[in-house]
Amino acid sequence: MPLNFKLINTDGNARRGTLTTKHSIIETPVFMPVGTQGTIKAAFPESLADMDYRIVLGNTYHLMISPGADLVASFGGLQKFMNWDRSILTDSGGFQVMSLSGLRKINNNGVTFASHRDGKKFFLTPELSVEIQHKLNSNITMVLDECTVYGTSLEYTKTALNRSLLWAKRSKDAFVDREGFGIFGITQGGYVKELRKQSSFELINIGFDGYAIGGLAVGEPKELMQEILEYNTPLLPQEKPRYLMGVGKPIDILNAVELGVDMFDCVMPTREARKGKAYTSLGEVNIKNAVNTSSHEPLDLNCKCYTCKHYSKAYIRHLFKSKEILASMLLTIHNLYFYQTLMNGIRSAIENNNFAIFKKQFLEKLNTLSNSKNT
Repeated sequence: MPLNFKLINTDGNARRGTLTTKHSIIETPVFMPVGTQGTIKAAFPESLADMDYRIVLGNTYHLMISPGADLVASFGGLQKFMNWDRSILTDSGGFQVMSLSGLRKINNNGVTFASHRDGKKFFLTPELSVEIQHKLNSNITMVLDECTVYGTSLEYTKTALNRSLLWAKRSKDAFVDREGFGIFGITQGGYVKELRKQSSFELINIGFDGYAIGGLAVGEPKELMQEILEYNTPLLPQEKPRYLMGVGKPIDILNAVELGVDMFDCVMPTREARKGKAYTSLGEVNIKNAVNTSSHEPLDLNCKCYTCKHYSKAYIRHLFKSKEILASMLLTIHNLYFYQTLMNGIRSAIENNNFAIFKKQFLEKLNTLSNSKNT
């Protein structure tokens, strides 16, 4: 069996399960830190392992450009190259089809990229994307697709969807089945429900080890994202993992788990850390604020992460004001610990059939804190 997904319990539509790959047993719902370049910015792989993260992300486009898939393969794959012995999921390069639209040309054969580094041309096809991910030793390969942004015309949304479905079949045909590795399809179709339905049904007919919901959190109003997610999620197979791509605010994770989503990724906890923001049980903390200048307290009195055990707000603020790299590292460790704690709480709540209470209490706390700040 390429991948083994097992449901342990359901609470309403919320699902508690495990996803087993060659490299680790992943407890779901799961949050996956983003390591685009083969590294989680400002964090050691060992730190993630200490927090019991069991899967991280890499990126086909960026690793294709540097250091190159052949070099990574010569080390035995991305796990050995980056000193990470657990699972890896790789984005196919589809996100860059959208985010680097000014640096690429696209047709049904594939995408020609002009490297954002030096302008060198790369032609990425579905087959090459899958081949690169194979060389990277990715446990979960993603199909190459075309993601459209909010505001894309209906006509082009249909064109992009049909191209994505064509590429999905080619990606699946190019994938090499082996124990502990799998390939996920990605639903597209913008914000048109009939297109989302077409995408889901055709991907199911092709047959994948898991199914991702793509094309959300790309500029649309939050209410619209929720509406499409509510429609799209139930269309996907119950017996396969469901992955919401690029969505990572805690409230969005809770809302999606409630609908039956199993997997999440986002740069938010690491990117916001580098800006000086910490997620805490008492709301968000901007460490650069003057109120933290002489604070002896940790970022969060209720947190047991390495940062909160050893460092004060005053010291971390000093590091930020001094532009010291350690500041980003300490906040990154804390934010990733916060997210892991959140996911642990979600999993436990589903196991105990009280997810609705867990979510309600989380939201009530946020609202109370928000109101107190505004009075």
